[in-house]
Amino acid sequence: MCATTNTELAIHDTSHITYESLLEGNEKFIEEALNVDPQFFEKLANGQKPPVLWIGCADSRVPADRITNTNPGEIFVHRNIANVVVHTDLNLLSVLDYAVNVLKVKHVIVVGHYGCGGVEAAMGNKQVGLIDNWLRTIKDVYHKYSNELSAIPDHKERFNKMVEYNVIEGVENLCKTTIVQGAWKNNQDLSIHGWVYALNTGKINDLKVSRTSSADMDPIYKFD
Repeated sequence: MCATTNTELAIHDTSHITYESLLEGNEKFIEEALNVDPQFFEKLANGQKPPVLWIGCADSRVPADRITNTNPGEIFVHRNIANVVVHTDLNLLSVLDYAVNVLKVKHVIVVGHYGCGGVEAAMGNKQVGLIDNWLRTIKDVYHKYSNELSAIPDHKERFNKMVEYNVIEGVENLCKTTIVQGAWKNNQDLSIHGWVYALNTGKINDLKVSRTSSADMDPIYKFD
């Protein structure tokens, strides 16, 4: 039997997390940050200029800063269940508009993760509750790629591929927004990307679907 490390215990056993421990953790964070840079918080308070907007899943196991080894102020973040990008989500569009037109981010990355519960729920027929309406968008993605998915007999492989398709559609949907197209029309340096994070390895899978213009977009989605 392999020995269990303290890190593994911390990940799987959350009984040590309490309301008070969160505040204690904040004090430790402040202490450690000031030890590295006494002006750390003064610099943060002066404003933000992150080069990246991260659109990810709300899953607690996928923290943008931890898995990319970045610091506060370096990634602007929007998260929702199953990293859905849909043109009627005013919350997401507001974040995107601010990131692109005010912060002038250079990269927008849709980040899914293998083992996503929201994607798996959307692949089935069990009624969960209000979230079923949110997951409807993912069901539409499944329907779009049903032939490709049906050709994969193994459930886990099909599930993983569906996670990737959901991210790919997110990238496409971002490119169809007036916000992104407007930035490209004004020759703004902006790239849209799609990643999937593997919980079991910590590795990011770049799906190689980056877009830097609307050149290959179906004309019906283009704005003058």
